[in-house]
Amino acid sequence: MSKVIGMGNALVDVMTILKGDRTLKEFALPKGSMQLVSKEFSNRLLAGTLGLQKIQSSGGSAANTIHGLANLGIETGFVGKIGKDNLGRFFENDLMENHITPILFHDLEETGRSIALISKDSERTMATYLGAAVDLHEEDISSDLFADYLFFHVEGYLVQNRELMRKALRLARSHGLTVSLDMASFNVVADNRDFFEEIIREYVNVVLANESEAESLTGKKPEEALSGMASMAEIAVIKMGRNGSVVKRGNEEHIIPIEKVNSIDSTGAGDLYAAGFLYGMCQDQSLETCGRIGAIMGAHVTEVIGAKMGSDTWNTVKEKVSEVCSD
Repeated sequence: MSKVIGMGNALVDVMTILKGDRTLKEFALPKGSMQLVSKEFSNRLLAGTLGLQKIQSSGGSAANTIHGLANLGIETGFVGKIGKDNLGRFFENDLMENHITPILFHDLEETGRSIALISKDSERTMATYLGAAVDLHEEDISSDLFADYLFFHVEGYLVQNRELMRKALRLARSHGLTVSLDMASFNVVADNRDFFEEIIREYVNVVLANESEAESLTGKKPEEALSGMASMAEIAVIKMGRNGSVVKRGNEEHIIPIEKVNSIDSTGAGDLYAAGFLYGMCQDQSLETCGRIGAIMGAHVTEVIGAKMGSDTWNTVKEKVSEVCSD
């Protein structure tokens, strides 16, 4: 059976339900962006949102994707760094409870946290204090981590440590793993465009991005960005929210319609789409079917607050995925 190992920022998400966008303006947070912030800023934001509904869960882009794969029955592992604190224990326990092999290093810094501010239109704006996560270094990564896996999934948010990304990608490819990269927020991609293009061309088999990220990466409008991405990697995926998604491999291209659901929060939608797409690849499904599974996963997670679905939602998702795979 295909096994997937993921690597990313080990974070605890604090989903915060906004009553309006005043908080975004007050803290100068561009709506829909992901901003790296200091511990002090994070504490001020937590204080500034006292009284608002909050939900805590383990998070981080790659970790969310690995959770999705694990819930579909794929054997998985996750590499990250946490602090020796309550949030770190919360994160590690959540991996184990979901049958994910934890490959976690420890640091004296606090475990990272991401405050996800959810607007009424379900858009989420993220203020992320990386904490211990930023101290995951290339020295922590060894060749044997990849020995038993067939897929390696990495998040673009690790770009703060370029040598870590290069080493992990190089080792994964040396073991023959299929490598997937889910891009970071559009502003992060814009600041690191040349580096992302370099590693995608050299190491990445599957590159996934939303519309704004794809435009930041390629310098092209969404309708042209797909071809630009497909010229860098074997498979290119652009996630377009309510407009579905498009996938391309060589001359093969598919428009994937959206799965209609009652969306209340877009947190984790892209991460769970990636999980569905990779699940399809693990099952040797067609490119179109991989996209359809991604659409199912990405849509249904928006029915809940945060990136973790409950058992009833998962039952619905698994039934639909099974139907798509048997078509």
